[in-house]
Amino acid sequence: MKFKADEIASVIQQEIEQYQSQVDVREVGRVLEVGDGIARVYGLSGVMAGEMVEFPGGIHGLAFNLEENSVGVIILGDFLSISEGDEVKSTGRLLSVPVGDAVLGRVLDPLGNPLDGGGPVVTTERRPVEVLAVGIAERQPVKEPLQTGIKAIDSMTPIGRGQRELIIGDRKTGKTAICIDTIINQKNTGVKCFYVAIGQKESTVAGLIELLRKQGAMEYTTVIVAGASDPAPLQYVSAYAGCAMAEYFMFKGQHALIVYDDLSKQATAYRQLSLLMRRPPGREAYPGDVFYCHSRLLERAAKLNAELGGGSLTALPIVETLEGEVSAYIPTNVISITDGQIYLQPDLFFAGQRPAMNVGISVSRVGGSAQVPAMKKVAGGMRLDLASFRELEAFAQLGTDLDTATQSQLDRGYRMTELLKQGLCNPMHVTDQVISIYAGTHGFLDSVAVHEVDDWEEQVLEFIRANKQDLWQTLTDSGKLDDETAAALDQALAEFGKIYAGRMQRPEEHVRSHGGHPPGPEGPNGQGTHRAQCANDGQPEQDPPRPMGRFRKCVIPTPGGKQAQGQGGHHQQFGRVAELDVAGQQHGQQPVEAADRAGDGPLGGRIGAGRHANLLDQPTQPESAEPGQQSRHRQPGEEGCRGRLAGPETEGRQCQHQRQHAHV
Repeated sequence: MKFKADEIASVIQQEIEQYQSQVDVREVGRVLEVGDGIARVYGLSGVMAGEMVEFPGGIHGLAFNLEENSVGVIILGDFLSISEGDEVKSTGRLLSVPVGDAVLGRVLDPLGNPLDGGGPVVTTERRPVEVLAVGIAERQPVKEPLQTGIKAIDSMTPIGRGQRELIIGDRKTGKTAICIDTIINQKNTGVKCFYVAIGQKESTVAGLIELLRKQGAMEYTTVIVAGASDPAPLQYVSAYAGCAMAEYFMFKGQHALIVYDDLSKQATAYRQLSLLMRRPPGREAYPGDVFYCHSRLLERAAKLNAELGGGSLTALPIVETLEGEVSAYIPTNVISITDGQIYLQPDLFFAGQRPAMNVGISVSRVGGSAQVPAMKKVAGGMRLDLASFRELEAFAQLGTDLDTATQSQLDRGYRMTELLKQGLCNPMHVTDQVISIYAGTHGFLDSVAVHEVDDWEEQVLEFIRANKQDLWQTLTDSGKLDDETAAALDQALAEFGKIYAGRMQRPEEHVRSHGGHPPGPEGPNGQGTHRAQCANDGQPEQDPPRPMGRFRKCVIPTPGGKQAQGQGGHHQQFGRVAELDVAGQQHGQQPVEAADRAGDGPLGGRIGAGRHANLLDQPTQPESAEPGQQSRHRQPGEEGCRGRLAGPETEGRQCQHQRQHAHV
């Protein structure tokens, strides 16, 4: 093979012409000590606070403490692979994460690396994790509602786009469930959702991701995971990384929602890093700037003005309390930063009131500005009504005789409480919420038994959507409840009330829908257990006035059964309860479960009072009564008897006293 001198000369000449003198100048340091997610590095005298540094193996760190002779670095990765004496290089860059449409539907770590096995995130855009929040001049007031789909929240503590609403409560009280329902309700609204799991069990997070997939919500949702097994530095920066991804859409003129679950674990991770860096501890051993740690994060949620595109970022931070202690350090810090809080009370949660929102201390500082006009009109006084109902309920438990007006207020309060209950993954359209709350506050539920409120609500919404589509569409399009629309809604609800009352008068249909027994000999032991036939003579069912003060209860074992009575909850139907007046005379009997619902249960009220009230075929002597009380059952035929009349000619009939006071 011959070499051509001309070709070799031309190549050498081209290389000489393109030669550029470059010197790779990079500041380098050495690891002095490493452990528990932090490293102390000697050198790097020119490094900036928050600058990224690189360890051997491609592991990155963040300059955290700038000291006189060393630099404290938090390690964003596997710190166990770093050893003393390793070389550390400065990068001259701030920590950034990938942003854009490519992150939607993905599960990422706080550095933007995929965790879902779906390949790398293909995007050319990145955004710094730490940026300054927009100023006052760049913002506008929050006035556009962000619907959660939860009746209790959208009606009493509304959330607007650009707002920061704290969700606070003990563990296992439904905090995450509210946020997941809110994410599901953003389907087809254009709102991009981000869920940041900080210090959560990875099995729990995997279950939430699967739930979002089943509901079709992962298409517009990004999940950032810093699990309980991840080092403290990753848990610390995860909230800022998620916020940077969400801010991208806000500055593009779109709307985003971010959930921080939860900030108390982020504060714990920050405390760990600060103590390892030997920063001075303060209250509860937290560093003095833990308030700034949360404020600079939550202040980035905003509603931008029209010049910047009008985008918004709504933040739902979660804080966990210990034994309901909302006056602890971290809860009070975040309460003072946010625009309101939703407090979930454990007592209400375990009593079956879900969401377990305490309307007394839950508040939204945006208020009616974040509600559609129709919701603002129907739910205006509901907070005060429910708060007064709770006080009245506690007073009524003292055993005081109540007047008719007070009893009516209690009855409506029980029905409104039942109406506000809502299941998981079942967000409601705002128009359906307006119709339900309007019916409850205007007395259309007063003639419905408490335990049938849920069934009534489901049927009335189906009725209006099927038969009053124009009314439903008018409410949806205008968002207003004017006099004409209100009159049409009154007429529709009254029409359905007649239909519902007619259904209740047909015992076979009602029994099939409630799983009971038909009246007469078809029931167990030949007893009629259907409460619609219990001496109401075909009238709409109404709850009776609650007996206050005059009655005491004792347990009567049924034939072949056992005596059973416990604390709260639902009792098995092993025995029956006889109500004894102050003279020790039997006033009536009902199943143990019904007695529990009538005031002995955890709700302290008569939710579902008198459900399936049964009558005994023959009187039975009570097994026990309270000390000092002489209890005696009236025999059949005596005046005031609530049992069945004896004798062949009156077999199966009920006496007049029974007809007047039977539970319906």
